[in-house]
Amino acid sequence: MHDDLIARAKAWLAEDPDPETRDELAKLIDTTDTADTAELTARFSGTLQFGTAGLRGELGAGPMRMNRSVVIRAAAGLAAYLAQRNQRGGLVVIGYDARHKSADFARDTAAVMTGAGFRAAVLPRPLPTPVLAFAIRHLGAVAGVEVTASHNPPRDNGYKVYLGDGSQIVPPADAEIAAEIDAVRALADVPRPDSGWDTLDDSVLDAYLTRTDAVLAPGSARTARTVYTAMHGVGKDTLVAAFARAGFPEPVLVAEQAEPDPDFPTVAFPNPEESGAMDLAFAKARESDPDLIVANDPDADRCAVAVKDGADWRMLRGDEVGALLATHLVARGVRGTFAESIVSSSLLGRIAEKAGLPYEETLTGFKWIARVEDLRYGYEEALGYCVDPEGVRDKDGITAALLITELASELKEARSGGGSASGRTLLDLLDDIAVEHGLHATDQLSVRVEDLSVIARAMERLREQPPTALAGLAVTRAEDLTRGTDRLPPTDGLRYTLDGARVIVRPSGTEPKLKCYLEVVVPVPTHADLPAARAKATDLLTRIKRDLSAAAGI
Repeated sequence: MHDDLIARAKAWLAEDPDPETRDELAKLIDTTDTADTAELTARFSGTLQFGTAGLRGELGAGPMRMNRSVVIRAAAGLAAYLAQRNQRGGLVVIGYDARHKSADFARDTAAVMTGAGFRAAVLPRPLPTPVLAFAIRHLGAVAGVEVTASHNPPRDNGYKVYLGDGSQIVPPADAEIAAEIDAVRALADVPRPDSGWDTLDDSVLDAYLTRTDAVLAPGSARTARTVYTAMHGVGKDTLVAAFARAGFPEPVLVAEQAEPDPDFPTVAFPNPEESGAMDLAFAKARESDPDLIVANDPDADRCAVAVKDGADWRMLRGDEVGALLATHLVARGVRGTFAESIVSSSLLGRIAEKAGLPYEETLTGFKWIARVEDLRYGYEEALGYCVDPEGVRDKDGITAALLITELASELKEARSGGGSASGRTLLDLLDDIAVEHGLHATDQLSVRVEDLSVIARAMERLREQPPTALAGLAVTRAEDLTRGTDRLPPTDGLRYTLDGARVIVRPSGTEPKLKCYLEVVVPVPTHADLPAARAKATDLLTRIKRDLSAAAGI
């Protein structure tokens, strides 16, 4: 087995086009002996799997890592898939973020597409993922590729694929592309010319920025002041330009996180949801006293919002922002379908129902939400919002930031009946929503693991011994979502319906995490009842989390 492992590693080394990973792998081969093959085995234990999230993994040499060899094969597989559908000669547009190797992976993709008989165009520099999603339909492309690992740790990178409708791939396209990738043999068989593709100018970015104007209502208030962090990603220039076009006050930047840096030096994980990631933004807000904090993740497709709550600042949950944006759009009189994934709060359904709007629930991910017929607004609790589906059929952290800042501005400018400024805030509107629809309180039990078998064992345990009660609330319905439902295709997840609560358990599609999504609904007759309702909801969520953890053995 040792000799076979070394032989496979040397074969990979012989065709690796990247001097860095060649050197890395050569040293690893030289230092691997019969007593220590763990690292080499991990890199050659299979291949990085291409699925509905595309590819995502740790950078490094070998088929189980993200590297140029893996990307060239992925691009060749995508090209073969498109060619089989008579799309050879069509345009493939390619975007990338500022992570390590992203520009290299984008160039390799352009070369492979050009060699396969497609027209390839690369965005002019690292730009937000929503710009790429917009560019696909704007330019009439047959497909798009975004090189990004979004909010993953610095050592990761990824490869996200869109088809010509501007949406991310879903089954069966993912399996069909994966089969074409598997069919690629030697890299020498993949034509990769040194030139022949286009590098786009700023016109596509200008067109995207022009499209952002449609997100806001003509003549709306534009006075809210923001602190903004790009989380070491690529969002700053695009967001600042969009805010300037809209006439908002210039955001106060978190300088330490404003410029792209693939090492993400100020955060353990470059995700606004992670503990500590927003600390610098909170510190800047304490200095400058804005109306709200806005944050993007590194590829700027997500948007986080924080507000002053009492004496200090706190992050709003994705479900809270989702409800605020929905309420704002309803007040503007929009028409069309509101949609969310199954892991998001059921509050959106209540808002849509009262407004007389169609409502749909989908599987997790904007690859599903964006495909809802007549979609007008879609969101997911993990800070993803689609507020302009005609422009971007994906989550978009730039346009979401514009819309939430418009809402904060209108609340700020609201006047009481006597004509004096009332100084209403996003928290005041959340109180109103709770009284109107009930307090929908959400929380998450998220377990990050090194060993993926821990997740598999927890799911197996819950399937074999499903809980009959959580926090003293009877489980009235237990669903194994691998079987699908009358409205949802199969997915690896479990859903428990309780009396006044709901729990969903699923493995993360992009990170080594088991994620459990909790929601309790507490009636709120009047504003005076809000403190008691919140206390009850907090207690229930704490006890559900404890009981679920015990049931799953995590």
